[in-house]
Amino acid sequence: MESFNQLLLSLDGLLGSAPWFPWVLLGVGLFFTLYLGFPQVRYFGHAIKIVRGKYDKPGDPGDTSHFQALSTALSGTVGTGNIGGVGLAIFLGGPAALFWMWVTAFLGMTTKFVEVTLSHKYRVKAADGYYAGGPMFYMERRLNMKWLAVLFAIATVISSFGTGSLPQVNNIAQAMYDTFGLNKALTGGVLAILLGLVIIGGITRIAKVTSTIVPIMAVLYVIGALGVILYNVENIIPSFVAVFRDAFNGSAAAGGFLGASFAYAFNRGVNRGLFSNEAGQGSAPIAHASARADEPVSEGMVSLLEPFIDTLIICTLTGLVILSSGVWTEKHFNRFERADMVALAGNYTDEKPGDVKQLFGFLSGQPTEVETFNGSIVVADGRPLNQGEFTLINARSIAEDIEFRVGEDTFSGVLTVRDGRFANPNIEVWGNSLVHSVALTNVAFQRGFFGEYGSLIVTLGILLFAFSTAIAWSYYGDRSMIYLLGPRAVMPYRLVYVLAFFWAAIEDTTIIWNLSAVAIVIMTLPNLFGISVLAREMKDTVKDYWKDPSHK
Repeated sequence: MESFNQLLLSLDGLLGSAPWFPWVLLGVGLFFTLYLGFPQVRYFGHAIKIVRGKYDKPGDPGDTSHFQALSTALSGTVGTGNIGGVGLAIFLGGPAALFWMWVTAFLGMTTKFVEVTLSHKYRVKAADGYYAGGPMFYMERRLNMKWLAVLFAIATVISSFGTGSLPQVNNIAQAMYDTFGLNKALTGGVLAILLGLVIIGGITRIAKVTSTIVPIMAVLYVIGALGVILYNVENIIPSFVAVFRDAFNGSAAAGGFLGASFAYAFNRGVNRGLFSNEAGQGSAPIAHASARADEPVSEGMVSLLEPFIDTLIICTLTGLVILSSGVWTEKHFNRFERADMVALAGNYTDEKPGDVKQLFGFLSGQPTEVETFNGSIVVADGRPLNQGEFTLINARSIAEDIEFRVGEDTFSGVLTVRDGRFANPNIEVWGNSLVHSVALTNVAFQRGFFGEYGSLIVTLGILLFAFSTAIAWSYYGDRSMIYLLGPRAVMPYRLVYVLAFFWAAIEDTTIIWNLSAVAIVIMTLPNLFGISVLAREMKDTVKDYWKDPSHK
């Protein structure tokens, strides 16, 4: 599994974490924002009226209402990215990462407007009687690029696991374990059964479930977040100052030893923003294709609300909770993930600038004198006896108060370490270190009016957010399977989807996040190419929409 994780990191380095990818994503959004005259601003009020049903007509083709389509698409975007993803972005990129998530969302409102409009325009009625749409249909029917459509559909199926299924249940299981001590396999098993019961009913059942869950989960999460932000009200302005200061002076300071340069904060902020709101990924058009509407532009306008709700509201609240509470720079007692942990030869401390510089270089992949530890660690009653021979790094910070366990019992004996990694598979390592992802957000929510009960809000939020995301992405995947192989492929896909959902509940968190990072990019690039080619048609389609007096 470690080698697989290294492969994912290498692929991510070539794709999502590569310096060019954020510029491509934001460049397309900026181009359409200027080309269409800031539609995310000019059409915002009109979009709200459409969702409320002001322009609905009896007999409009489709399977769901505008609100249900919006809820389904939102359930696909509002997930662990809003809770764990923000925590990971700030951990890796510092406060500046939140600023670049905002930029991604603002420009992404236009990108989503374009991709949904074009996809809705070329939707079809599938063999199962329901409407099907998405970038693969405009790629084939308008661009005559069947090969690109097939590539996108395959990437969507992969992303349904890497984005929609695996990281969602992984975060649910971790949150339930941290809060209630529930066995991860039990959590995964129960939720896998519930997931199967929902998705087997198709888009109509999915739309009913998501349109109920989304409003409830949003209200609960907002209340919980405000309970922390207002409790730390004196830190609100300093938090905003840190976000803008670090974004523009290029010297952000993330937790641990990884000083977040402009390039790093920019990259992580944009990538986490994409993971959260999916603008440009081409997933939302699949949900909006089911909406009852005879005007593609109207459904495109509905979709531009998604990045606003998902990122500019929910992700901002999460970011302010983490920053105002101050927990992102503190060490907390936690169980170390193997993919986050490495043992180094020698004794380092974060109180010596020279040590910090050396460790920064090692973690950043720069030439350094730091070497990984090879040898044995003698342990008595959970505590290492030869602590001075090695330094354990977890979550990019020096681990303190280390304790080795096997299940509930402390370990005594000798541990073998090869190239910084523990050879003993059954050993759990606990101690104080920085935390990230859901664990960071969970700690932050306990620093407010609700105290320790704040973790319950995070747990419930993750349960609802992530589960609804898994539901929505199962629909994206089965529409793609229908496009690729026909209706007969849907049921086998759903079975594999549910089984993978259960498997991911007990897998390593970091590996899951790395898998999702790769899956997102291989889906996004073909879609960005396609909508860019159709820029002129998009502009003409919008002009035609406003020629209708009833739309004024």
